[in-house]
Amino acid sequence: MKKRHAVVGVLAVLSVITFLDRMAIAVTGPAIQKELSITPDQWGWVLGAYVIAYAVFEVPSGALGDRHGYRRELTRITVWWSFFTAITAVCRNFWQLAGARFMFGLGAAGAYPNITGVLYRWLPARERARGQGTIWAASRFGGALAPLLLVPLEAVFGWRAVFVALGIVGLVWAIGWRFWYHERPADQPGITPEEVAEIGDDGAGGHSGTPWRKLFALPQLWLIAIAYFFYAFGAWFFFNWFPVWMVQGAGFSIAEMGLYGSIPFLLGVVGNIIGGVLCDRLAERMGIRRAYSLIAFFCLTITAALLVAMSQIDNRIAIVLLAGAAFGVMDLMLPAAWAMCMAIGGKFGGTASGIMNTAGNFGGFICTVVIGYVLAATGNYDLPLQGVAAMVFIAAVLFLLIDCTKGLDEKIVPLVAPAAA
Repeated sequence: MKKRHAVVGVLAVLSVITFLDRMAIAVTGPAIQKELSITPDQWGWVLGAYVIAYAVFEVPSGALGDRHGYRRELTRITVWWSFFTAITAVCRNFWQLAGARFMFGLGAAGAYPNITGVLYRWLPARERARGQGTIWAASRFGGALAPLLLVPLEAVFGWRAVFVALGIVGLVWAIGWRFWYHERPADQPGITPEEVAEIGDDGAGGHSGTPWRKLFALPQLWLIAIAYFFYAFGAWFFFNWFPVWMVQGAGFSIAEMGLYGSIPFLLGVVGNIIGGVLCDRLAERMGIRRAYSLIAFFCLTITAALLVAMSQIDNRIAIVLLAGAAFGVMDLMLPAAWAMCMAIGGKFGGTASGIMNTAGNFGGFICTVVIGYVLAATGNYDLPLQGVAAMVFIAAVLFLLIDCTKGLDEKIVPLVAPAAA
């Protein structure tokens, strides 16, 4: 195995862990709400506390990785969020739980911006969309594993044991990363000179500082951030509310939620893998500007239609199938979105992707809190689906307008756009 593929594999494991930690609160939500007497609107704030912390601290974490190195930053943030994942187990009321989730979000915020920075440094341009597809497929695999693994664990040991176990797993990964990974591909033990040449020198050097003014002067960065805001509004429904929606809105039992709740995320794995390959192949034929934008537009438009259909039916089998299709198709565009951001940000892809994902997490925060209030006020579980569909369609239109060739590091464009193997 080539060393760059091993790096992607190790990062994929982190992506699985990240989503297991993230989804744990949703999977154990019904039990936590019952034991701690938390109302739906309060639960929206518990979920939202994580999202707002994630949003606020994502750009600083990405910038720290760009400046000081991804080995140091990924180690630091993984230790931090794993600690507060475990701390969740000792919470006894709404305020303690919201505080623990906020602190968890502070650490988890830097995961994907720093992973993106590693991918830019370690992968040749023609492999970057596939690299993103692998990482996001792994995240969805973590989301799929969450109900399958955590529901039985909760049934035997209780919901508190779930968070302790996940915290330990994250700490083990952080220790391994700290002693195995090297910033420069040429310094990685066992790598060949031929592979170093394949990777190239786009990310070989360090950075003296982040060009904030140049980044924020990029219209395309603003546009992709706004588009990602609307996309993430939809995605966070699945991350935070879908398990609760299945039980309280669609009438699934806890056991059924544990089984069927994994289906959208399993299809998300497939969507990300296909999306990564499709992005790279279409980029070779038509260039990154058209390839990435068209993939995002068509996938999100189809997703919006599926969500509307999902709100109009009562058959539980059909609900599961539509939810799986909606999330799978929505995830098919994810490698395109992150590859666009890598092209726009260039060597500062960690910071640029942090800006994009920060906007997305503000969308996720609004989604999470607003749905809680809507459900508390109306008890209507169809309204959130229809609102999410509208937001996803707006994202589709905005992604169609983005020209990722007009970025900070323009020399990346000819490396991706030509029909080169």
